[in-house]
Formats: sequence, structure tokens, C-alpha cells
Amino acid sequence: MDRLLLDDIFLFVSIIVGMGCVTGIVITLLKRRSKPVVGADLYARLDDIANRLNRLDGSIDTVAVEVERISEAQRFTAKVLAERSGSPVIPDRSRSGPVTPH
Repeated sequence: MDRLLLDDIFLFVSIIVGMGCVTGIVITLLKRRSKPVVGADLYARLDDIANRLNRLDGSIDTVAVEVERISEAQRFTAKVLAERSGSPVIPDRSRSGPVTPH
């Protein structure tokens, strides 16, 4: 009697495990079928991102050139002011006492 009961339990467990495996396989197949093909859409989005990054790179280069022009103009202005007044543009604070913010 024990042998018959063990055979029934083994059969039941085998059926449950088999159903679980088959269910997993079926669910995986259904998920793969339902996914849209992303090839063309993905490449279009990547091209758009690449174009945007190229425009951003160009804009950053333009800003860098403008900042350099501003710094050159500032250096030129400081030089002209220093030559005109004959005194240093930056005051000498080493002779005065300590400056504490209040």
C-alpha cells in the first residue's frame, strides 16, 4: 500500500512540475511575440539623439569662443586703463589694516 501511495504522489508532483514548466514556456513565447520590432524606431531615435548632441557640441564651441572674446576685451580694457592712469588697476591693500566683513 505504501508503494502505491508513493507512486501516486510522484505522479502528482511530476504533473504539477510539468504544468509549471509548460506554463513558463508558453508565457515566454507570448511575451516575445507581443514585443514590437524596435529596429527602425530605435535607429530613428538614436539618429535624433546624435543630431541633438552635434548641435549641442556646436553651441558649446560657440559659447567658448564668445567667452574668450570677452576675456580678451577685458584684458585690453584693463591694460588701457592701467596705461592711462599710470597707477595700478588693483589697489595695494598690503599697507592698509585688515578688512573684516560686517
